[in-house]
Amino acid sequence: MQGGDGSSDSKMKIPHVFVAGSDSGAGAGIQADLKACAARGVYCSTVITAVTAQNTVGVQVVNIVPEAFVAAQLKFVLSDMQVNVVKTGMLPSTNLVKVLSALVVDPVMVSTSRDVAGPSIVSGFRSRCCFLVLDAEDLLPMADMVTPNVKEASALLGMQVAAVVDMRSAAKLLHNLGPRNVLVKGGDLHDSSYAIDIFFDGEDFYELCSFRVRTRNTHGTGCSLASCIAAELAKGSPMLSSVKVFIYVDVFLD
Repeated sequence: MQGGDGSSDSKMKIPHVFVAGSDSGAGAGIQADLKACAARGVYCSTVITAVTAQNTVGVQVVNIVPEAFVAAQLKFVLSDMQVNVVKTGMLPSTNLVKVLSALVVDPVMVSTSRDVAGPSIVSGFRSRCCFLVLDAEDLLPMADMVTPNVKEASALLGMQVAAVVDMRSAAKLLHNLGPRNVLVKGGDLHDSSYAIDIFFDGEDFYELCSFRVRTRNTHGTGCSLASCIAAELAKGSPMLSSVKVFIYVDVFLD
């Protein structure tokens, strides 16, 4: 049980806020965030940005939570709980982008089911914003980590990311937009027996490889991975070590 001062009687004593949409199928969104962080031994509070009607086929209906209510959720969680890491997920409107601050940004724009956010949302990630907690010019420059898949990287940069060499270029270009670390996820590149992610910390590139799991059960993997990273950062792990928790997602798929 979580106390008002952020303390806990359980072993999960490290709270952090998630900001995400709700997946009625429970494979992605806030449901995946909660499950992933429970597996990493971390307590989670939540801020809901949208409620969706979806299943394994895809998103059918989206009901966006009014930005004033999103701001209220964030305000009262942060005023009452000790928060170590903030992780964003689905931000379905530019107004919601302007409300939020984050350390781990998962720019949910292209889901596994190929549902794509509109161009105004893409620009919201890059445009001048004023945040509820502290002022900043952009969402990405506030981030310690941004975790786009190849299609989201393509949308953010206006370029095609279709190979590992493109992922390296995209990681560097995204880093130039302000985040301190970038992880470009290559799970959507299906021409290899390996799933390859590119991590860039501003100086060095790291190619993270694992055997590709041949399965249809990939819905929510991006949410789970970003949540695992946020959980490990909340526990004080270094960034690269936190990124390597992608092994948890492999086990989840298998």
